[in-house]
Amino acid sequence: MRKPRIISPSRVLAASAACLLALSIAAPASAATPMTLTITGGSLEITAPTGEVVLGTIVNTVVGGTVSGKLGVVQVSDARSAAAGSGWVASAISTAFTPSAGPTIAASLVEYAAGTITKVGTATYTANDPTDLTGVISVVTATGITGDNSASWNPTITVNVPGGTAVGAYSATITHSVA
Repeated sequence: MRKPRIISPSRVLAASAACLLALSIAAPASAATPMTLTITGGSLEITAPTGEVVLGTIVNTVVGGTVSGKLGVVQVSDARSAAAGSGWVASAISTAFTPSAGPTIAASLVEYAAGTITKVGTATYTANDPTDLTGVISVVTATGITGDNSASWNPTITVNVPGGTAVGAYSATITHSVA
C-alpha cells in the first residue's frame, strides 16, 4: 500500500494562483457607459387646404338658397407634451364672398360644420359648428388632453345665398388658427 502523498501548502497556493491567472486571461473585459437623452416639448400646429375649393353652384332666385361643399381635411397636431387635462381650440374666420362686380355675400352667412373628428391620443373633442364666420370663432375644441394628440376633420361649408344676388363667380378665404 502506498502512503498518501502530502502536498505542501505552497504548492496548493501556486496551483490556485495559476488557475486564477488562466481564468482571468480567458474572461472578456467589459466597460459600462451610462447614457441619457432629452425630449423637449414640440409644438401645436394646424394645417388646412391651401388650394382653391369649389363649393358648388346655385341658380339665382328671388328667395335665395344654399350652396354647400367640403373644404378638405383640417388637422391639428399637438406635440407639446401638455399637462394632463389641458386643451386647445381650433378657430376659423371667413372673408365675405366677393364677386367681380356687385354686392358681397357677408361672412355672417357662412356656416361651418366640422363633421366626424378623427383622433389620435387621449382627449375629448367637440365640434362647435358655428353659423356665422364674421369673426374668429371656435370650430373644434379639445379638452382633457393626456400627452400628445391630433385631430382631423373635413368640414362642410354652407353659404346662405340671399335672394336676388347678382350673377357671377364669388370668392372668399377661410383662415384657421389654433391656440
